[in-house]
Amino acid sequence: MILINESHPDEFILLGFANHPWLQLPLFVILLITYPMAMMGNIIIIVMSKLDPHLHSPMYFFLTNLSFLDMCYTTSFVPQMLFNLGSSKKTISYIGCIVQLYFFSIMGGTECLLLAIMSFDRYVAICRPLHYTLIMNQRICILLVSIVWLGGMAYAFLEATLTLQLPLCGINKLDHLLCEIPVLIKMACGEKEANELILSVVCIFMLAVPLCLILASYASIGSSVFKIKSSEGRKKAFGTCSSHLIVVFLFYGPAISMYLQPPSSISRDQPKFMALFYGMVTPTLNPFIYTLRNKDVKGALIKALTKKDDTKLGPIALVLTIMCRYSSILFQWRHQ
Repeated sequence: MILINESHPDEFILLGFANHPWLQLPLFVILLITYPMAMMGNIIIIVMSKLDPHLHSPMYFFLTNLSFLDMCYTTSFVPQMLFNLGSSKKTISYIGCIVQLYFFSIMGGTECLLLAIMSFDRYVAICRPLHYTLIMNQRICILLVSIVWLGGMAYAFLEATLTLQLPLCGINKLDHLLCEIPVLIKMACGEKEANELILSVVCIFMLAVPLCLILASYASIGSSVFKIKSSEGRKKAFGTCSSHLIVVFLFYGPAISMYLQPPSSISRDQPKFMALFYGMVTPTLNPFIYTLRNKDVKGALIKALTKKDDTKLGPIALVLTIMCRYSSILFQWRHQ
């Protein structure tokens, strides 16, 4: 399945921010704080969506998939990045690089498509409310999510496999924080114009096309919302859609600036900041965006905290308690 070029090194040296060594300690501390927050926040959403009957709807089914995806996304590179930042040995084995490349690409491609499916769900809910339960039934939702995951895998196996065929000519220094397709293409030697062209064409379908569909969906949603006579109805519709729109722009903005330009034109530090943003910042913010701006999720949170004797909601309260305790410890440590 994975063809390994005979000229590949045994390991890569990840240079990271070697030209800015003062960034290593602050970045280590930030990742040490945000990674557990991202994991716990997404776990809370998954558990609540599973156990609270009010959240048994297509919208929260897709949100559960997004939370699970974000957890896998950050786990594919943050633990290894923390290890490198906290030690003098800043390397990753070639096999480890391959595994990271595939996982990171699968999660990125899947999230592009999943965000488009979530916008379609909002479009049907607001523009076709009478047909919503018929269109977005359980079978269709499972089918859409399956297509999304298979699409992300197909993108990863195509792009990552083609990238791994490029000769490295003995180069083992990777000027990045992780193994990512555009950076590996940039560091390769020999003819790589075909890889750059394929990457650009595939990313147009994975980034530009879903984004256009999202914008078209929200154009129709906006038109329908303004026709709603009830101010409360308009407010609820805007509140539901605004959370998803914020997540879309947080993810698509950095991803487009990274993947829809030739790898040869990428600046030295751009991939590092972009990877941190759409790989760490966005998954950390997503749970807060959906909980702080969504009445249903906030209601489920309050219910989880107040009904301590409910055995079904006990795990949620436990996770929330751990998260609050963790935040309290970090706050006290910071001010010592």
